[in-house]
Amino acid sequence: MCRNITTLRGLEPSATDEEIEAGARQYVRKVTGVQKTSAATEDAFERAVAIIAQATHEVLAELPPRKVPPKTVPPLRRASVIARQA
Repeated sequence: MCRNITTLRGLEPSATDEEIEAGARQYVRKVTGVQKTSAATEDAFERAVAIIAQATHEVLAELPPRKVPPKTVPPLRRASVIARQA
């Protein structure tokens, strides 16, 4: 469905809470079509992000380790993003 959501299973070190929330937020944006929340959409949007993030934590914890790491580096681990945050 959304080619831009990065695979988090199999990362070394494991996916952080921040990376999982970013993926959940991206997923909710995609399925809802809401890019910027308003007063009318913020509560439902944030609740959905929390639910998806929790489900992601659970599924990542339950799946066996990957034999091959993901092909792409998550955005929050890319040098260009890290440099902007510094």
